Amino acid sequence: MTLETQADPSLFFNRELSWLDFNQRVLELAEDDTVPLLERVKFCAIYESNLDEFFMVRVAGLWDQVDAGIDARGPDGLSPREQIQAIRSRSLELDRRLTKVFDRKLQPSLADEGIKVATLDSLSGKERAELDRKFDQQVFPTLTPLVIGLGRPFPYISNLSLSLAVLLRDKETSTRVLARIKVPKELLGRFINLGGEDEHLLVPLEEVIGANLDQLFPGVEVLDYGYFRVTRDADFTVSDEADDLLEAVQEEVRRRRFGEVVRLEVAEGMNPELKELLVELLRLQENEVFEIGGLLDLTDLWDVVKIPGFSELRDQPWSPVTQPKLQGEDGDPPDLFATIRQGDVLVHHPYDSFTTSVERFIAQAVNDPDVLAIKQTVYRTSEDSPLVSALIKASERGKQVVCMLELKARFDEEANIEWAKRLEEVGVHVVYGIPGLKTHIKALLVVRREGDHVRNYVHIGTGNYHSTTARLYTDLGIFTADPEIGADVAEMFNLLTGYSRPTDYRRVLVSPHSMRSSILDEIEATIAAHEAGQDTKILMKMNSLVDRDCIEALYRASGVGVDIEINVRGICCLRPGVPGLSENIRVVSIVGRFLEHSRVYSFKRGDDWDVFIGSADLMPRNLDSRVELVTPVQDEIARDEILDTLERCFADNTNSWVLDSSGNWSRLDPEGGERRNVQDELMERHQALAATVIPQVSE
Repeated sequence: MTLETQADPSLFFNRELSWLDFNQRVLELAEDDTVPLLERVKFCAIYESNLDEFFMVRVAGLWDQVDAGIDARGPDGLSPREQIQAIRSRSLELDRRLTKVFDRKLQPSLADEGIKVATLDSLSGKERAELDRKFDQQVFPTLTPLVIGLGRPFPYISNLSLSLAVLLRDKETSTRVLARIKVPKELLGRFINLGGEDEHLLVPLEEVIGANLDQLFPGVEVLDYGYFRVTRDADFTVSDEADDLLEAVQEEVRRRRFGEVVRLEVAEGMNPELKELLVELLRLQENEVFEIGGLLDLTDLWDVVKIPGFSELRDQPWSPVTQPKLQGEDGDPPDLFATIRQGDVLVHHPYDSFTTSVERFIAQAVNDPDVLAIKQTVYRTSEDSPLVSALIKASERGKQVVCMLELKARFDEEANIEWAKRLEEVGVHVVYGIPGLKTHIKALLVVRREGDHVRNYVHIGTGNYHSTTARLYTDLGIFTADPEIGADVAEMFNLLTGYSRPTDYRRVLVSPHSMRSSILDEIEATIAAHEAGQDTKILMKMNSLVDRDCIEALYRASGVGVDIEINVRGICCLRPGVPGLSENIRVVSIVGRFLEHSRVYSFKRGDDWDVFIGSADLMPRNLDSRVELVTPVQDEIARDEILDTLERCFADNTNSWVLDSSGNWSRLDPEGGERRNVQDELMERHQALAATVIPQVSE
């Protein structure tokens, strides 16, 4: 197969449509009657939230290209306009499935369990009277009807807000006008609960408002009304020439509120006159309008998921365990520095505790008088982050503290801006990275004085330093005192904080400097080893596989007979199973109770494995437009643990989908055989390992 043939657009899946396939896999968990009921409801909310962000960023970007007259086609050959049309068709199809599963399956099942999502028509007289009372006391005071026309401009409609469009007629003049009422769900919640602790009767807030429009427009005839929701362009670019990056990002976050509308969702069956008025006033094209059956904005099903109790309708709770090497004696925490000096320590969240590993590591560093410096990258973190609070404490104790904080982390800009201000106030050296590049590295460096020299202790991970997502996302992290990796990470921080050009790193791979070329070199070395008669294999796990150079290299490896298995949670533009090109490539995707987030790249040549973990997916943005870091895992025990995890991922037949050459994802089924679920297996494995006794390090 020649390179020219490999470049044929038919051999690459479209990135955006592949992402919609991922969201379909989320939807299929909502459709799966073996999943606990409230978990299925949760997956409905996740599906909707995912789709919102997709339109705010990816679809908005395609519209920007259309508006700019750009007709660039990617490896798959589709133009921006063609992609928009394909996305519209596919998302409407999936939305119909979402409505069907919630209306026909989940709502009746919830009602059977004592959680009823009710319509007004289904309420008794007593319940309706109670609803009217709550409307008068709680809802009515929060509403602000805005009339459009008659000298009043069309009001600003905030992003993702749910609204009522109301068609009115003056009884005296017969003038017809449009009014808009925002549903104040941020204040009151999406549902009015007429039930008690054991029985929940939930009435959608918009229906309550719709039933009481006469109180909002006394003396005016309400001709009709309908529900709608807008999605705005939420992406932005900050100029590399901005004098003050913090101020520039703050300004762009403010501007985001007024981004162009890229999607109008309206309730199915909305009065055509109402819909036409909205389209005209919002200046939309017809293919930006989406009619939705059932409830709009199912992200608010989180309100249902969070109802207290009903443990039998949820997954069994999981409490992360302490990694055996990090367990202390007699309830006392271990000396983590001594433990790491003895050998690398691998942690795997959420199976291993983030609190007793990463947070304890930095807490010990803060309290250790021999620690001279702490340097950390922050991409996303929680509002009450113990790690960032620890950096503040370390600075107050006179240690040199550096925080590489990415202000442009999408949708976390405001939280990061607030952390930047707090850190700077106490003297932490806050830097924002390299102009033109997002810093996506997950690294923590502790510099410690030991005798007449200093030693670098490093944590490198695949996930953000975020205590909440560490309980929800599967991520790997390695603690090491390896001198060469420590020196590499120290130089990487100097690059981020200073003014220098990238160097040739000793062990780690860093983008945009060397990561793509290093991954390609590993693939080519595996090809050469296979051609030399060695046993070879490539195992990869990532969120997205998009980069054309990497895909073509994997095609070459498959072409010579290298066995390749790829676990991709989300987007996959590689087409597996094509004879003569990719018949030796198997692609699977795992979607389960935890969000698969770790990135692993491993290459077998002969009896040896090269294994790398880090922050980067194989996407052009990660390899060209971000600062990323991937580290080799050299400790044999840690490497074997990662390979064992990968093998379990590829053996999963419960929450795993396999991709065929036509682009279809098919969910695997045990079919009466042994049931394999990697997440269940890892919970059991880590619980068993945590119960083992590991000799503690003493010095």
